[in-house]
Amino acid sequence: MIVYLVGMPGAGKSVVGKELAARLGVPFIDLDAEIEQDRGKSVGEIFAELGEPAFRGMEAATLVKASMNDPSVVACGGGVVLEPANRITLRNTGIAIFLSVGIEQLRERVPPASDRPLIRHEGDLERLLAERGPLYREFAAHVVDGSGTPKQVADSIVEELRWSA
Repeated sequence: MIVYLVGMPGAGKSVVGKELAARLGVPFIDLDAEIEQDRGKSVGEIFAELGEPAFRGMEAATLVKASMNDPSVVACGGGVVLEPANRITLRNTGIAIFLSVGIEQLRERVPPASDRPLIRHEGDLERLLAERGPLYREFAAHVVDGSGTPKQVADSIVEELRWSA
């Protein structure tokens, strides 16, 4: 089984993913880290040099590659849900878990910064949540509160997976 973690930047996908993978005894894959390793550039540099559409193409290809690593836990980039083909890959190859975190906590975790290509200004986070929130909820098999510690969130995911087994 592949468990895909989806959610907003700052939802804890990477840190929770590592905890969850260790708990389940399976490999952990971080899509953004894989893209950065393959390209030898940060996500911010890829956005700046090639633009968002090129990055989204790389993300889709990396997701397909990750979908062949069963079992595993995969931390997806926040925008993975924007591409309909990605939503199909997620649905058909594993279980998507949406880590839901309130806007106040997201603001604390992810302040606007130059290294965040889509969260540079006040209001960007809210705009992204308005765009993506319905997509996360629409296709995720489970919605888990991501506001706790990585251990607490991983515990909640394990419990959700038990109920769906």
